[in-house]
Amino acid sequence: MDQLPAAFEQAGNEESWAVADAISRVLENSEELHSWRRRLLSACMKGLVAMYSSNKDESTQELERSMLLRLEELLRMVGEVDPDDWYNLVKTGLKYRYRDETFLKVLNVAFQLLYKKESSL
Repeated sequence: MDQLPAAFEQAGNEESWAVADAISRVLENSEELHSWRRRLLSACMKGLVAMYSSNKDESTQELERSMLLRLEELLRMVGEVDPDDWYNLVKTGLKYRYRDETFLKVLNVAFQLLYKKESSL
């Protein structure tokens, strides 16, 4: 099961995400759920980077939109990201999708979730 999220990284592989959802439901009350979601979050970010890099003309807009919404959902659940995955997503996303409203909205939400103030100075 550890290698399974790598299959979700492929651009345009929406059927794999149906499998991921089913596994998440099975793991719902287990200790493994958080680490599973972290792996899914990483796979989601890598999948978006692959999509942006291979489809620079925004031709897969609906698939990208569903992946971005999944990314937002996973970010809300996990609350942390791998710095390398985050860097690659922001860099590639801003390079190819700086005009995409959905990308910018999800990026804004991600900034708020990941960089929220932990103390008032």
